[in-house]
Amino acid sequence: MEYIYAALLLHSAKKEIREADIKAVLTAAGIAVDDARVKALVAALEGVNIEEAISKAAMAPVAAAPTASAVAAPPAAAAAPAIDEKKKEEEKKEEEESGMAGLGALFG
Repeated sequence: MEYIYAALLLHSAKKEIREADIKAVLTAAGIAVDDARVKALVAALEGVNIEEAISKAAMAPVAAAPTASAVAAPPAAAAAPAIDEKKKEEEKKEEEESGMAGLGALFG
């Protein structure tokens, strides 16, 4: 990614994108330069209209916004502990009631 940033920086400064210039930018940034990657980048950018590529990238669609069900998921997930707690209370009540019925049988 740094290699592309270096090329974009040179383009922004209205400089020609050459291997030596990309190496200089990367070196100035303290990045270890891989000559093969620099050569590949310069070759890939040869004949490319960078302004046009940037404008096309700016118009590219972004990831779809979350659906209503996806947005509603966190509150539903938050409600789950409350439901579990309610079930526990009901079970506790049922246990108490069944215990009372058992005591009633003892006294007849």
